[in-house]
Amino acid sequence: MEIEKLLENNRNWMSEKLALDPDYFKKLSEGQHPELLYIGCSDSRVNAEELMGLNPGDVFVHRNVANLVICTDNNLNAVVQYALEVLKVKHIIICGHYECGGIKAAMKPSDMGQLNSWLQTLRDVYRLHRRELNSIKDLSLRFDRLVELNVIEQCINIVKIDHVQRSWYRTGYPKIHGWVFDIRTGKIVDLNLDMHEEFRGIRKIYDLKPLGHE
Repeated sequence: MEIEKLLENNRNWMSEKLALDPDYFKKLSEGQHPELLYIGCSDSRVNAEELMGLNPGDVFVHRNVANLVICTDNNLNAVVQYALEVLKVKHIIICGHYECGGIKAAMKPSDMGQLNSWLQTLRDVYRLHRRELNSIKDLSLRFDRLVELNVIEQCINIVKIDHVQRSWYRTGYPKIHGWVFDIRTGKIVDLNLDMHEEFRGIRKIYDLKPLGHE
């Protein structure tokens, strides 16, 4: 791909936006007020705004390999804190996708260099659910199920984060949503998680606010 072609594409895009609205970029520069934080995979085929039918300014986005929520990841923590404390988002969506390369790599143990430590979190998800996963004989269905289980585990990880818990207790938000994008059909699959119920079962372990205290 030629870089000059990308710059030409940008000029054409600018012209198209200005033709529709001469003040488009002026309005865009005045600030952002998204109500959504989307945490998704870095896969080049999965574009957050496009798959949800949204526009620039509608969603705050964080992406990494296999949409992981690692509580010691300073990048992720900064995004979550900014989203909640500055942007006041009301929903956090964690979205995985079928045919995820990170998921497939995690199910095939091998030395992958720098990826080893990152994929360890995914392999832990596999370990936690290995009985269910190993009982699925169809390999493609097993991959799909690990995608779903990974989203669930990352939704649990997000409610462990102090910024999320403080916001929860102060405002009742954010609402946590676990989704899977079916890249084979284009459909978003809502896993319909009840995160308050999920957290209730592990609250004694992870709650930063002692039980019985307001």
